[in-house]
Amino acid sequence: MSVSTLGRRRIGTAAREVAISRGTVITLALAGAWSGLFATLAIARHEAFWTARFDLGNMVQAIWSTLQLRPLESTSAAGEQITRFAAHADPLLVAFAPVYAIWPDPRSLLVAQAVAVASGALPAYWLGRRWIGDENLALVGPVAYLLYPTLQWAVLTDLHAVTLAAPLLMFAIWAAEADRVLWLVTFATLAVLTKEQVGLAVVGLGLWVLIRHRRRVIGAAIAIGGLVWTVLAIAVIIPSAATSDESPFAGRYSELGDTPAAAAGAVFTRPWEAVAIMAGNGGAEYLAALLLPLALLPLAAPLLLLVAVPEIALNLLSDWPAQNSIEFHYGAVIVPFVVAATLLGFGRAIRGELPGPLRRLAGRGRELAVVVAVAGLAGTLLIGPLPTGSPLGSESRRAQYSAGAHADAMRAATEIIPEGVPVSVGNYLGARLSERERVLTFPEIQDAEWVVVDQERPYLFDRRAPIGHAAAVERLRTDPRFEVVFERDGVLVFERSAPGRGAGP
Repeated sequence: MSVSTLGRRRIGTAAREVAISRGTVITLALAGAWSGLFATLAIARHEAFWTARFDLGNMVQAIWSTLQLRPLESTSAAGEQITRFAAHADPLLVAFAPVYAIWPDPRSLLVAQAVAVASGALPAYWLGRRWIGDENLALVGPVAYLLYPTLQWAVLTDLHAVTLAAPLLMFAIWAAEADRVLWLVTFATLAVLTKEQVGLAVVGLGLWVLIRHRRRVIGAAIAIGGLVWTVLAIAVIIPSAATSDESPFAGRYSELGDTPAAAAGAVFTRPWEAVAIMAGNGGAEYLAALLLPLALLPLAAPLLLLVAVPEIALNLLSDWPAQNSIEFHYGAVIVPFVVAATLLGFGRAIRGELPGPLRRLAGRGRELAVVVAVAGLAGTLLIGPLPTGSPLGSESRRAQYSAGAHADAMRAATEIIPEGVPVSVGNYLGARLSERERVLTFPEIQDAEWVVVDQERPYLFDRRAPIGHAAAVERLRTDPRFEVVFERDGVLVFERSAPGRGAGP
């Protein structure tokens, strides 16, 4: 080999390393800016008292209890001391405990969540580099991921372990493509620990590995592992920890069956009913919100897109309105598969592998990248959670980032409550008062020594119920065991009188 040839090869290798380094640096910069923005918004929402007992308060109590050597213990809506497993199998929540130990404040958890989710931009870049084959165009990966409205909503909806499934599954897809078996198993295992049904997505991931890469052993092992986790979690772990024979979430699928097994069976035996339910729950609008911010490119990689179908179906079959919308955390598991399908579809498009008129996209990577970026930006502004944007955005959520006189009254009320004492709280006061062993949710009182309610945000448990809330507050006003010690702007604090303290019903 001539010296000149060797020199050219070394120069080419160095150039590639610089390109890789530059792309990684840009990705990290984008992820850092994104996590800073969304952590700031999450904290602003918390300061305005729009984070809630359901679910930031529940998570704070479970994490705090873990640090008190009572793993994942919390107080149920019925006032019973339970573990998180009585409601959800999401043990990865304990990963937040070290963060809370260092900074014992709910804001630390919101920041940690934003940073963890932003890390998914890295595998999005690596997948783009692999599938698109261009270091610069690969940046469409982190752009599509970070500008995806469904992901943004998940990060700004309190705190949930399942939100971590988005970056973990993103890393798992990259590991599968890069043939990093150990990393694939690690990330897939961590992902299923974020919630009971995530195993279904991992089943799909395993089948995708088996079909795409013909890796029968690892693909089958991943799929079987995911299925075993979901069955074990739903049939054994949650029922064993529950204090009632009835699942608190099975009722969301009552149109299909009275039990999880019956509802699942109905999907296969009466699929026409399932389709009708999904259509009636806004299925078309939901799918549009998932696909349009990605310029419909996931449709160009249908096999990978299919992995997201079980989670989409779970959301659309539910009669809980929050699941029928992207404006909560329920879309977190969908995100990695639709974003990865976007990148795979992008690569196919610019290589001319798409059928019919779409072949014209061949070699037009820059133009297509602009389309993806514009679609993502439009989605962020039109249907995302940012405080600014077009009138088509979420005005109610935009209003939640500003603290005013009412938030000041709520803050003053919570500061009255002594540390550690049993307390009954309204939903939007609960995130501030959950670092204690007993946290009841109004109107449940039981042994609470203090009760804090907000008449401006009249919630009974996690549902707005103005009439029922007003009646419950009136009953408390006339209860001789309690006296009002604070009242401002509709926020009330009741203290149990000294005689018989802690001995209420």
